[in-house]
Amino acid sequence: MDLRKLKTLIDLVSESNVSELEITEAEGKVRIVKGGPAVVQPAQMQMHMPQAAAPAPALAPAAAPAPAAAEAPKGHVVKSPMVGTFYRASAPGAKSFVEVGSQVKEGETVCIIEAMKILNEIETDKAGTITQILCENGQAVEYGQPLFVIE
Repeated sequence: MDLRKLKTLIDLVSESNVSELEITEAEGKVRIVKGGPAVVQPAQMQMHMPQAAAPAPALAPAAAPAPAAAEAPKGHVVKSPMVGTFYRASAPGAKSFVEVGSQVKEGETVCIIEAMKILNEIETDKAGTITQILCENGQAVEYGQPLFVIE
């Protein structure tokens, strides 16, 4: 979707009584939610402008990050598309999107990464079974960091 069309859609939403707009085209999907600053995710072309930031979950004492594995995990690795904070569920106390052993379909949400107070749903790019979860809830993640292993 070209930038002019995207800007026009944003302007239409901001000037109307519509609070949320989602459009799917061959090039990708755009979702615009009225209420705050915008972020574009190139992989999914999602735009979020939340009305209120979700409360940050209470964090347990910081766990030591998983040691870097000397060998690469077997299977398909789902990597973080951005820098942010990793969350396994949509809200504190809510059920996790996936657990080890969960069957996932391509495009299914597996976690959320919060970046600049915007909650970005991360979807899997391959169907299979989750064999490893490589991050702790509330852990800071880097761009390209492995999050899950799918077989």
